[in-house]
Amino acid sequence: MTIDDPATLAEVTEAFHRYEAALLRHDVDELDAMFLPSPRTVRYGVAEVQHGIEEVRQFRATQAPFDRSLSHTVITSFGRDVAVASTLFHRPDTPGQTGRQTQTWVRTGAGWQIAAAHVSMMDSDLVTPSARGLRRESR
Repeated sequence: MTIDDPATLAEVTEAFHRYEAALLRHDVDELDAMFLPSPRTVRYGVAEVQHGIEEVRQFRATQAPFDRSLSHTVITSFGRDVAVASTLFHRPDTPGQTGRQTQTWVRTGAGWQIAAAHVSMMDSDLVTPSARGLRRESR
């Protein structure tokens, strides 16, 4: 298995940035299309759990827009059809907190889609020194 195939990394990185842009502009339809339409799709949020695409869709439909910036994004591909994206995020409405997001992306007939996602928050002072020193990415 090839880890970090350059072409695969480029494709997933582009999909990851499209997801982030859709999230920040609150494009529910595009976000929905980026999740694998399967009862096996899982999303664990800060204060909720969704099993299956229908629960993900129901959750997404109730969310309000927000702003955030990213830091320490790491995308790793495993072969040509699976990749994991991990990032820290920072929201102005949650001072003193650092968010963590992990997504498992799979190549499908519809393109790259998220099969599993996890989002959580932690006190910023608990973030490791190596991650604390990294600059925030621009949107």
